[in-house]
Amino acid sequence: MIALAGTIGAGKTSLTRLLANHLNSQAFYESVDDNKILPLFYKNPKKYGFLLQVYFLNKRLDEIKASYGNDLNVLDRSIFEDALLFKLNADMGRATETESNIYSSLLHNMMEELPDQLHQKTPNLLITIQVSFKTMLRRIKKRGRSYEQITNDPSLYSYYKNLNERYATWYQNYDQSPKILIDGDKYDFVENPTAAHKVLQMIDHKLAELNLK
Repeated sequence: MIALAGTIGAGKTSLTRLLANHLNSQAFYESVDDNKILPLFYKNPKKYGFLLQVYFLNKRLDEIKASYGNDLNVLDRSIFEDALLFKLNADMGRATETESNIYSSLLHNMMEELPDQLHQKTPNLLITIQVSFKTMLRRIKKRGRSYEQITNDPSLYSYYKNLNERYATWYQNYDQSPKILIDGDKYDFVENPTAAHKVLQMIDHKLAELNLK
């Protein structure tokens, strides 16, 4: 199991697609376009924040369980990022500290309930994509989801900025599996085929180093 991580607009979906094709494996994509709660969250985060996190938790657990039937899978979002996202919402007053603590406890308990004998719970490799705040904003604007746009909600600027900054600390502290950091500004694999080839080479090297390829 390979899991992708990174802030909004980092390129997780693009790299998941590239990597799954490269490895001839199955890709599991985050539920966004069919997520009816996400637009509601952006309109009223205090009301829908906890519901959204439980929705994502349920979906990610489904993805992990669905991956049990295959030896090689690429997931475009790590379940271990969710606590980071919700803690940020709590710190910014978009959710309560109580909700954040309950969610973290629920995540821990649900992970404990996953059956060890069927498959690993954690990825064999976590790939985190790091991009600058400028790149993050440019990609959010380019993909055009109205509820994500700062022009429609100026408060999102500070939310996005805080989120991007916290990912650096989150990656440093992540210790659930082997990991690799991809500089999404230096290697713009979303737009540049040469950069995409280089990133796939870096991942191949890491997989070989871990005796996974």
